[in-house]
Amino acid sequence: MTAPLSRNLHVIPSHRASTHESKFDATQGQHAGAHGRPAFHEVPQLSHVPICNWPQHQRPREKLLREGASTLSDSELLAIVLRIGTPGKSAVELGQALLVKFGSMQGLLGASANQLKSVRGVGSAKFAQLQAVLELAKRTLSQQMQSNVALDSPTAVHDYLRLLIGSRNYEAFICLYLDIRNRLIRVEESSRGTLTRTVVYPREIAREALAHNAAALIVAHNHPSGDARPSAADRHLTQGLKATLELIDVRLLDHLIIGANSVFSFAERGLL
Repeated sequence: MTAPLSRNLHVIPSHRASTHESKFDATQGQHAGAHGRPAFHEVPQLSHVPICNWPQHQRPREKLLREGASTLSDSELLAIVLRIGTPGKSAVELGQALLVKFGSMQGLLGASANQLKSVRGVGSAKFAQLQAVLELAKRTLSQQMQSNVALDSPTAVHDYLRLLIGSRNYEAFICLYLDIRNRLIRVEESSRGTLTRTVVYPREIAREALAHNAAALIVAHNHPSGDARPSAADRHLTQGLKATLELIDVRLLDHLIIGANSVFSFAERGLL
């Protein structure tokens, strides 16, 4: 019987079951978003004033139409999605409050309905609006992978997986089955576990690869702790899965570990 290895996965031979971004910018006094833009938009002179009463050049929707979506802060983008704020709080301020409570846009979009409803002014309608945005992003990235060669677009793969499992509070093991040209055939959640481990069956993954007529795989799992560094068990699992797939002439192109603000790639580190 195999004892747990350093972090997440319990690994035993492949013929058996294998168990398995927001930075503070001190100079700005704001949170920096994923692309270096501020997450918050401070408008002290307009505090508690409905956006419809703001000067037109400062309204998020008009700013987007005039300058483009990339110029807006996270809280301004959220204001457009949320549409209205709460009594005494504009939609931008509500967006700021949500980002503060959940730590980042990723944390916010990964929050459950009950977690969001704990914020005053957020109910089922706003939860549905945020979930719709998240699902549109997932589908866009999935279609991008299906229409392009996945191996030539690692950024799209990383972004898709971060949206898919990056904010989950349990470990999930995901398989991306690819054809001979490395185009996406199917995405499947092979297993889900607890906060610290999940169970992975290399034989079952190999069986699914044959069923989908896959020529290659990219696999991934998340670390709910936020630390994307692989454990000894992660390394052991990767080599065991690779060996199992080689028996059926299927290539393991990469094993990605999804953390809170980073992705660890076994292929990019030369560990495959």
